[in-house]
Amino acid sequence: MDLIDLSVTLEFTESEPAPVEIDYVDHARGADILGRPAGIDRRAFPDGLGLSLEYVRLTSHSGTHVDAPAHYGPLCEGRRARTIEELPLEWFFGPGVVLDCVGGVEDGPVTRAELEAQLGRIGYTLAPLDIVLLRTGADRLWGSGRYFTDFRGVSREATSWLVEQGIKVIGVDSFGFDPPFARMLEDYQRTGDARTLWPAHVYGREREYCQIERLANLGAVPVTHGFQVACFPVKLRRAGAGWSRVVAMVPS
Repeated sequence: MDLIDLSVTLEFTESEPAPVEIDYVDHARGADILGRPAGIDRRAFPDGLGLSLEYVRLTSHSGTHVDAPAHYGPLCEGRRARTIEELPLEWFFGPGVVLDCVGGVEDGPVTRAELEAQLGRIGYTLAPLDIVLLRTGADRLWGSGRYFTDFRGVSREATSWLVEQGIKVIGVDSFGFDPPFARMLEDYQRTGDARTLWPAHVYGREREYCQIERLANLGAVPVTHGFQVACFPVKLRRAGAGWSRVVAMVPS
């Protein structure tokens, strides 16, 4: 079995508008910290070295992460929206499907018609709890400021159609799941229609599902289906998202 990493690296980069801050504590400084309760410092440790560590400051939506229903609104399907640590593990390990939706912001968000056409092209019928991964090509911009602005996003109609097929986890290789912030705000200023603002996210108030944002490397998966995906989110108490090391498991 081949394992393919579908995650970006948590790091300081122009692609993250909320900066990821990492304070690296080296082995010598680590010895001072570990020895402090006993009144000793690095001079007492073998070779003057203790253990390294890192202090990290970031949002729950930094890097590759899974959005929980609680991120979309306080209620889902008429009940309190579940947070990331409350969701069933079964959602996050299952058959994967990669759909080719490559394009840029000028192409507009991914539509239901595109999804149906791609499924027809690969001859695959979705099954409940499939994990659907949408390859738009936006991950090529990781590391630049354009990653935050130049991507397609996914339409509400495409999202609702997938959820109606029994899909609980939908992933995309771009900064966000909806179109870029600036594009949505322009549409709202032009129309005054609140439905233009984060429409796929807001749909999550009606039906329970999760988004994986900031995937990468989907083009390295050599098959469109017939593989497994593991995308277990980190358990953060009462959080609307959790970081995930997403991996495709492809039979050799």
